[in-house]
Amino acid sequence: MKPRHSSTIEESSTLTHETIPARRSRASVHTHKGIKIERDIVIDRPAAGLFNFWRKFDNLPKVMRHVESVKCLDARRSRWRMSQAGNKIIEWEAEIINEHPNELIAWRTLPGSDVQHAGSVRFTPTANGRSTEVKLTLEYEVEGGLLKNILARIFGASPEHEIEEDLLRFKKLMTGRPWAMSS
Repeated sequence: MKPRHSSTIEESSTLTHETIPARRSRASVHTHKGIKIERDIVIDRPAAGLFNFWRKFDNLPKVMRHVESVKCLDARRSRWRMSQAGNKIIEWEAEIINEHPNELIAWRTLPGSDVQHAGSVRFTPTANGRSTEVKLTLEYEVEGGLLKNILARIFGASPEHEIEEDLLRFKKLMTGRPWAMSS
């Protein structure tokens, strides 16, 4: 991945967007039933500090609005609890499947979880060395498969928007500065 170059604060506060329908099976998501979302943001902090905050999974309810709790079960497994529209609670266990300190955390859900998903978060220093591109990739499948995901989008539930807002909350928490999303 090529680092994003940013020369102004405005440029470093933008999110890039790419939503790609899943084409093949990955980790815990079945072929052609998943939705893949990729979002990234540049944060004016070194990668190590951002990685360390994210890797301490019980920090993530501070960033992710719908995540109620994360309990670390051991060095690689965690239990997540999330609220959805209509006060529905979903839970899952996840395991880390790839990790490179200060660079990458990748995970997948374990069998028996309410939702099947896999994802990664990458921390790539920018060319100037003062900032970090944080790229979150998530591929998920919910009960009802692709059709249910399409209907949820039509009726207003937007996982893409939620991820953007989560990344903006992360940036604000890490820098102490509010950032508006750029168009």
